[in-house]
Amino acid sequence: QKQLTESGGGLAQVGGSLRLSCKASGRAFRFDAVAWFREAPGKEREFVAAISNENYRGRTYYSDDAQGRFTVSRDDSKKMAYLQMNNLKPEDTAIYYCNSKPDVGRNYEINYGTWGQGTQVTVTA
Repeated sequence: QKQLTESGGGLAQVGGSLRLSCKASGRAFRFDAVAWFREAPGKEREFVAAISNENYRGRTYYSDDAQGRFTVSRDDSKKMAYLQMNNLKPEDTAIYYCNSKPDVGRNYEINYGTWGQGTQVTVTA
């Protein structure tokens, strides 16, 4: 059974950066697609970024808002995934979650299972 633990959240100023980490345990992480989502106060959880497994060449996918500012990456040897967030905006304030699922080469934005605790990101002016 998989377990994912997010870390790295905190306070950042507008225009600043944060790097989130996601530690996986359990089943073979390297076969999974990994995604980041976020949930802002009063809003539904939304897709931020995803990265495919090595069989699908580690392709990355981003929401329109994340494109150009965020970078998703992974280190399968460590069972880790990361979300580098640059040029942060107040609207990036949210709880950020990582998740994973068997990679079938499509639908990277949907159909993830049980969610963890997430990590809080707060961006202030």
